[in-house]
Amino acid sequence: MSEFKPSTAPAVWTQVIAGALLMLATLPGRSHGLGLVTEPLLLDLHLSRDTFAQINLWATLGGALVCLPVGAWLDRCGLKTGALVLLPTLAVVVLVMSGMHVAAFGLFILVLLTRAFGQGAMSVLSLAVAGRAFRHNSSAAAGSYAVLMSVLFMIAFVVVGGVVHDSGWRVAWRGIGIGLFLLLPLALWLPKTGAEKEVESGTDDDLTLAQCMRIPAFWAYSAAISAFAAISTATGLFNQALLAERGFDQTMAYQFLAGSAIIALLGQTICGLGLRWRPIRFWLGAALFVQAAALASYKFIHTSAGMWTLAALMGLSGGIITVAFFAIWGGAFGKRHLGRIQGMAQMCTVLASALGPLLLERGAGFLHGYANTLMIAAPICVLLGLLVLTLRPRPSAA
Repeated sequence: MSEFKPSTAPAVWTQVIAGALLMLATLPGRSHGLGLVTEPLLLDLHLSRDTFAQINLWATLGGALVCLPVGAWLDRCGLKTGALVLLPTLAVVVLVMSGMHVAAFGLFILVLLTRAFGQGAMSVLSLAVAGRAFRHNSSAAAGSYAVLMSVLFMIAFVVVGGVVHDSGWRVAWRGIGIGLFLLLPLALWLPKTGAEKEVESGTDDDLTLAQCMRIPAFWAYSAAISAFAAISTATGLFNQALLAERGFDQTMAYQFLAGSAIIALLGQTICGLGLRWRPIRFWLGAALFVQAAALASYKFIHTSAGMWTLAALMGLSGGIITVAFFAIWGGAFGKRHLGRIQGMAQMCTVLASALGPLLLERGAGFLHGYANTLMIAAPICVLLGLLVLTLRPRPSAA
């Protein structure tokens, strides 16, 4: 079992905390964040859900394109500069959006920018900050990052949702924009410490993005996590419809979301602690098998006990895969070019999350039900799990 050296531990934990807060800053560019204000926003701007769905799809696809160049930019300019540029840029976009009174095209531009700078660029920055702090077998840091991030998002959902309910979406969005400016001092937590320079210098074994893209394991990891992103976004967006198909009401649907989110924290903790004994790809592969079981079981749940079993499976697998997304790249391929590598991985997951709801909805229409569509996705997860477990990033990898 490896531990952090005393001289580097404070810097590592500072970056873990900073990375989690920077991921929280992506809230206005994420589906769940936009979902908090979707209904009042559409009512205010007199737009239909279908129009917004089209806006969201193309804005998400367009926003994903920034991930790769942002990763390369962070590798060149450094994390501190990245925070100083991206935080105020996203803040301005959110503040402009809070005061908008334009129709569909103007909303598209602003959603595109929140997706690009929020879900895209800020996510890559957060992953780079935390990922460069992880060392091989740094189980405590990887697990703590995932758990802290999840707790912060849960708190944000409650707070922002309450403000939207009490004061309207514009006040909530304005508050988020101001909050992003208040996060600017985080840049001071990202100095060029000796530990960070050592990480950035890397070793001769560290791989470039081009080298990674010639390795089957890189695409296996990317495809596995992207599949989770697509499934998670689709089942989250249509959660109420999915459970209604099995005979559950709206209240049960809310309880399902809350329960699976809490269980995801357990999955993150298990994965973080488990990295002391097994490599991250083992946990990623195992989580894909659990996710496959959950998808296949949708068709057969009819009782509250079955629903909670499903929530446990979804939450457990989701928590583990979340940790894997944060921790797998640096350990497998090195840290010298980590920004570019994580940028490519993030772009794949964003594209998948944009397509996931559309594929589920079209599949439900073609196969006569959501559960039948998820049954098709289950063996795909099994196949990806097998690839993750059998393909090694390098011959010497565990």
